[in-house]
Amino acid sequence: MSVNQTKRKVILDCDPGHDDAIAILLAAKAPNVELVAITTVAGNAEVEKTTVNALKVCEIAGLGDVPVARGAGQPLLRERRTAPDIHGDSGMDGPLLPQPTKSPVEEHAVDLIIRHLLASDGDITLVPVGPLTNIALAMRREPAIIPKIQEIVLMGGAMFGNTTPAAEFNIFVDAEAAKIVFESGVPLVMVGLDLTHQAMATPDIVERIAAIDNKVSTFVVELLNFFRDTYFHVFGFGGAPIHDACAIAYVNDPSVFTTIKRRVDIETKGEFTYGMTVVDLYGVTGREPNVEVADKLDQEKFWTMLCDALKQYS
Repeated sequence: MSVNQTKRKVILDCDPGHDDAIAILLAAKAPNVELVAITTVAGNAEVEKTTVNALKVCEIAGLGDVPVARGAGQPLLRERRTAPDIHGDSGMDGPLLPQPTKSPVEEHAVDLIIRHLLASDGDITLVPVGPLTNIALAMRREPAIIPKIQEIVLMGGAMFGNTTPAAEFNIFVDAEAAKIVFESGVPLVMVGLDLTHQAMATPDIVERIAAIDNKVSTFVVELLNFFRDTYFHVFGFGGAPIHDACAIAYVNDPSVFTTIKRRVDIETKGEFTYGMTVVDLYGVTGREPNVEVADKLDQEKFWTMLCDALKQYS
């Protein structure tokens, strides 16, 4: 897609989350993205908290016209799991923001997703950057939406794990939901850890964002400082990977990273491999490839895109 073509309509399904917050900020200002709605799900924190966090981000960014709809508070089958070791108890610890005056819409996230897709011309892209519970519930409740989804660009999965040795957090939290989505037949782009660990907000990147020097860029620096510290203590990383913003970056300009088309299946029964995204890298199964797997990030293009978006805030 040329970067001069019509904006792509996006529903961003998220669980803010430091990197989710940055994904929202990028989606709102990316030149080729029209942010139709934000839906929330339990993941990095309980859905009550992730919804409040999404509203806070909208408020600091002046996104009063973007509806925020609260979604699923539990995985389809499993016990809920959150990530306070990475994101803090609130799900977005670090910055001190007032309670939002903006409220979520009364409509449930799943109903909002279904309504928008059924009324669409097949031109809405879903960008889930948390567990896939809302997307799976929408597909199960109204299968007629499936052929109406232009594409799903999801942050999740990897050829290794960060929650177990085999599984990435978003998929691990609700692998049953992921299995429904990956087997739906919808065009899928999997933006996994293999790619997002290339989007590392090192100290020089944080300095570059700080130099923008507006209210929103200062907020992003506060997010990154907290996120960097938890990633160092938990994983020993020297910076914070901005996972979720990578998915939005691809929707805005697919040339920001390369992909490889592969068969990906979701493990839901393994004793040690529950939540694994099983990538048939060398085609050994002979099964039809079903997912574009994110591969190599153009780092300069990515950081320039993010900084250009942040400069648009006053």
